Amino acid sequence: MGATQSGLEPGEVAANVAAWRALVANHAVVNCALDRELGERHGLGVSDFEVLERLAEGEDRKFRVQELADAVHLSQSALSRLIGRLEQHGLVERCLCDLDRRGIYVTITGEGRRRHAEALPTQRAVLAATLPQAQPDRAAPAAQPDRAAPAAS
Repeated sequence: MGATQSGLEPGEVAANVAAWRALVANHAVVNCALDRELGERHGLGVSDFEVLERLAEGEDRKFRVQELADAVHLSQSALSRLIGRLEQHGLVERCLCDLDRRGIYVTITGEGRRRHAEALPTQRAVLAATLPQAQPDRAAPAAQPDRAAPAAS
């Protein structure tokens, strides 16, 4: 049998498709579990937590909006809406860049640091419980690429 249009052998294509499906299934399991736990316990969404996490980890505890959008994989408009919500809750602030008045920075507030610190153990526990590599004795959904991913408990 010859190579496919992609230049890969059919077995390689099937393996790539299976790996892709497993990746998407794993992402869905982890993301749903994070969304549920962070929402119920801390009133935060996954993206809310990711923004607070990046800001809390940052050396200056601030990011330019475009850099933050790239870091959390959101469009600028989606991030702008999210920042607006976090700002309303007193978790972040926007400020102008001193060097370039067109640039906007986002900084984490004391309340944002507190909420992040409270939610951090929840996020880490969900990751430990749902990421396959965190549990070497548990088979990942990747082992069954054509079946639905199991619901996180």
